[in-house]
Amino acid sequence: MFLNILLLFQKSSAAAADALKNTASAVEEKKSVLDIVFGGGAVSVIIISLLIAAFIASIWIFVERYSVISKIAEIDDSFMNNVKMNIKSGNLTAAKTLCQSTNSPIAKMIEKGIARVGHSSEDIERAMEAVGRVEIFNMEKGVGYLSLIAKLAPMFGFVGTIVGVINIFYSIAVTNDLSISSISNGLYTKMITSAGGLVVGIFAFFGYYILTMMIDKVVVKLERIAIDFMDLLHEPGA
Repeated sequence: MFLNILLLFQKSSAAAADALKNTASAVEEKKSVLDIVFGGGAVSVIIISLLIAAFIASIWIFVERYSVISKIAEIDDSFMNNVKMNIKSGNLTAAKTLCQSTNSPIAKMIEKGIARVGHSSEDIERAMEAVGRVEIFNMEKGVGYLSLIAKLAPMFGFVGTIVGVINIFYSIAVTNDLSISSISNGLYTKMITSAGGLVVGIFAFFGYYILTMMIDKVVVKLERIAIDFMDLLHEPGA
């Protein structure tokens, strides 16, 4: 009886020891996010670092351009009414001074049109169009980088996928082991770089699309105001 109890105690102790060992092994094998992200070797670290830098750049470009374009898109009705009133009354100097004191593409375009008053309509239109093109270029500054990031980020992710697959086959060739533990680093590299590239690319494309739509709306406003200005110049008594 005593011997049976002793054997049972030994078995229980051994089982407990095995459980503790397995728990400790599981804790050791549990990896942090950083371990997973940067555990795929130097190439994986480079790719992930590039994707992080691209994501930060995308956020900065989007926020900065969104703020600038939003301010430009806001047209002060009182400004336009004062310009029209001064032009109708023949006070071009006051209208030009008002434009010079207002920092917006619309004001710069109208100022150029006022400066060309007395020339042919074609000359006035060309001058205003030239200013409009310059202002549109200034609005688009940096937006093209979002398009570039949207195209390149998934490609970097695909490169990471290839590197991960290479690591998997290399690990299998060296260890002759097809278990998950032997190929996990390659799988981590493959999946994380692919997901990272897609996330960065989608965000950059989304930001580029929003900014492009905003710029298109501003362009339409500039064209409409240019037409209104030319009609104002040709009104009787203007």
